[in-house]
Amino acid sequence: MTLESALSFFIAVFIFGITPGPGVFAILARALVNGSAACFMLALGMTISDILYLVAACYGLAVIATNWSELFTVIRIVGACYLLYLGWKMWHAPLDLTQTGQEVNSSSGFMGFSQGFLISASNPKVILFYIAFLPTFMDLTALDNIDIALAALLTLISLMSGLMLIALFASRARRWFKSERAVKRLNRGAGSIMAGAGLFLITRH
Repeated sequence: MTLESALSFFIAVFIFGITPGPGVFAILARALVNGSAACFMLALGMTISDILYLVAACYGLAVIATNWSELFTVIRIVGACYLLYLGWKMWHAPLDLTQTGQEVNSSSGFMGFSQGFLISASNPKVILFYIAFLPTFMDLTALDNIDIALAALLTLISLMSGLMLIALFASRARRWFKSERAVKRLNRGAGSIMAGAGLFLITRH
């Protein structure tokens, strides 16, 4: 991969990462409730899942994605149901906006990572995106492990930058919510966003 193609790849993945979808909706909801710092493991889980899809695409696993469509459908439905559950929980649970979002223990960090991984993994069209996307920037017939590692690193930096930028902007919006009524609206708004992400996934074909 040349420097020019690497830069183009980085920018394209960044744009792909901030495009509205289940992952972005989940980041918005988490940042509104707990702040940007609480989104790091969630974003990392999404990014690692995307990287796995990227590597799978690089190694030509499109055939598996096609032949195992039933499995991907199950993953998508499970992920969508989980998002709906999180949305319901956010809608009914009280919010404590005095939390800074900085105190994230290992358990919540692991849960955030798992949630992010599931959200991204439940969208098998990501691998199809990369399959169509990669030939634009690299010669797949001459692809070696170094190229794949570089593409994975660029994807990690680009996606994390985009998702955390969204989280930062969303977390600052929390400052607008001070009254009890506003907190209730924030709670239901965040829950609606999360549930919307679940509906988005479950209705995709």
